[in-house]
Amino acid sequence: MPRITVFSIFVDDQREALAFYTDVLGFRLKADMPMGEHAWLTVVDPAHPDGTEISLEPAEHPAVGPFRAALAADGIPFTSFGVDDLDAEVARLTELGVRFTQPPLDFGPVRTAVLDDTCGNLIQLAQHVS
Repeated sequence: MPRITVFSIFVDDQREALAFYTDVLGFRLKADMPMGEHAWLTVVDPAHPDGTEISLEPAEHPAVGPFRAALAADGIPFTSFGVDDLDAEVARLTELGVRFTQPPLDFGPVRTAVLDDTCGNLIQLAQHVS
């Protein structure tokens, strides 16, 4: 059975995205290999350094702009990250200047909030509640 090893998030600027995803969200740099004017640039959950990598992918393909614009216009997050305590994480990130487009909301067994990653994406934080 296949397993998820890497997934991509399209970003406007790889270096700015690296700073946001590491310094603000708390992921850890995994790979930074030059590839012409860009890099194979990935981050991981520091608690799982050999787990799934997030590739901070340059958003240069012509299809990416309209796709991301449509998602943002509809308020749809590009992806979702799990958190143990949504309220604490929203408070921590707000203190760091992160802008939330959706405050914490309850949806049955899950609570979510949506943030602007400053790199062209909306990202959902989700906490599963019992």
